[in-house]
Amino acid sequence: MKTSNLTLKRLCSCLLLGLLAFLAFFASFSAAETHYHEFVVQAKPVRRLCRTHNTITVNGQFPGPNLEVRNGDSLVIKVTNAARYNVTIHWHGLRQLRNPWADGPEYITQCPIQPGATYTYRFTIQDQEGTLWWHAHSRWLRATVYGALIIYPKLGSPYPFSMPKREVPLLLGEWFDRNPLDVQKLAAFTGGAPNASDAYTINGQPGDLYRCSKQETVRIPVDSGESILLRIINSALNQELFFSIANHRLTVVSADASYTKPFTTRVLMMGPGQTTDVLLTADQPPAHYYVAARVYETAQNAPFDNTTTTAILEYKSAACSSKKGQSPPPALPLLPAFNDTATATAFTAQIKSPSQVKVPTQIDENLFFIVGLGLNNCTVPNSPRCQGPNNTRFAASMNNVSFVFPRTNSLMQAYYNGVPGVFTTDFPPVPLVQFDYTGNVPRGLWTPRRGTKLYKLKYGSNVQIVLQDTSIVTTEDHPMHLHGYHFYVIGSGFGNFNPRTDPAKFNLVDPPQRNTIGTPPGGWVAIRFVADNPGVWLMHCHLDSHLALGLSMAFLVENGKGPSQSVIPPPADLPRC
Repeated sequence: MKTSNLTLKRLCSCLLLGLLAFLAFFASFSAAETHYHEFVVQAKPVRRLCRTHNTITVNGQFPGPNLEVRNGDSLVIKVTNAARYNVTIHWHGLRQLRNPWADGPEYITQCPIQPGATYTYRFTIQDQEGTLWWHAHSRWLRATVYGALIIYPKLGSPYPFSMPKREVPLLLGEWFDRNPLDVQKLAAFTGGAPNASDAYTINGQPGDLYRCSKQETVRIPVDSGESILLRIINSALNQELFFSIANHRLTVVSADASYTKPFTTRVLMMGPGQTTDVLLTADQPPAHYYVAARVYETAQNAPFDNTTTTAILEYKSAACSSKKGQSPPPALPLLPAFNDTATATAFTAQIKSPSQVKVPTQIDENLFFIVGLGLNNCTVPNSPRCQGPNNTRFAASMNNVSFVFPRTNSLMQAYYNGVPGVFTTDFPPVPLVQFDYTGNVPRGLWTPRRGTKLYKLKYGSNVQIVLQDTSIVTTEDHPMHLHGYHFYVIGSGFGNFNPRTDPAKFNLVDPPQRNTIGTPPGGWVAIRFVADNPGVWLMHCHLDSHLALGLSMAFLVENGKGPSQSVIPPPADLPRC
């Protein structure tokens, strides 16, 4: 009898636990929301640096609207193109599982939304939280068409750090005192380097150090002793940036929407596309302190915008004093020199996962990609279309293949519908010619081949890629972004990657997860991921001037077994070419 009662009690306990687990599981889904938004891409007058430009915006805002969602939520975003240029929107860092149709890069997963047309992006946030962003992925429209995408944990899920009551998104950008698309068009015509931007911005404003900008400088009010979370996004078009706040230390807690081991620093370095969340405590004497960003430039002899953008961290008690004319000018942080690679490298090396992670160890695809610039000989030397170095035109490539975007179909549509002749799947897994990548490269290796080449991956395969910078034209830090995935950054170094000795130094315990990572100038970086997201996914340098020159490729990840491992059907309103 006692045995029967004990068995019955255990059965009841198991049923109760099962019911609670089911209710918790059901609650996690019932709490998820669907967010509906309308984005109207349109030209609006925007005044910066004393001049007004007809600027491409979203809903008349520059930067565009910030989106706030929770892990598990879905978004339905109707994009209407009321501008005169083709446009697409990319949700940078979102995995878009089995749904490349919502990813956004033009002619890769969709044809662009033409003027007067609409397209509705539909996607669900799956197991991601933190700070990401969205931006145009069509020519240089990204210069002004962008905004934050903030993903909060599911209701009831805690943060791995003490979350402040207040947070502030800070989007770093570049401002051109002309139409950015005209800048890109001129560079494409001449074959030379594009003109540099005229200012950097924080939340769209250049700040105190630029002409006609002081009144609109972004201000961040704080109480003494208060802690806030800053969600910092480098949405600049072509520049990596140092970031600092005068007299204050920043505690990094997340990067690219992945939590990190907390560490404290005075300076951040972020490449275009990267995000960093930091905790800041207002623990200094009440005053005004500049929040500042300026360039980190690694290319040799390249023109760049050597200015500094600022916002103001404003202690509220100091703000009261300033109204009486008693406040001194804000303190300016000591930012690194524009070419301070040591500081940039030291910062990036500190970013690690909070605990041990499951890094793929049995590698199925061991890829070695060289990345960098190149030069094409001109058909008519000394002509207006031959303004690169020594009668050449700039180019860029990966494994000496300069990527050519299709113009009559998107890669994903061509693959899904079996349309031949749009691409080939013979992108080389290693350079066709081995050489001293960071040394004195023979001139004959400077000219890349053009092609629309993809690399095919089997579903579920474990992939390692070593991205090697080259000294062709110049060594440079290339921020490389992989669509549809986040990856583990397991190692990096300077010089040529040595496959015999460098893997012994790989971090396979707590490497960071990123969606964008820089190649050290004249060096290499190694990443690993599992190819568990079927579709066509672009990998490219997030300096848009390099993307236009061909510094990209795409992976074709095949379907796995059954519907849960296969690409969903395309939406009915997918734009036509």
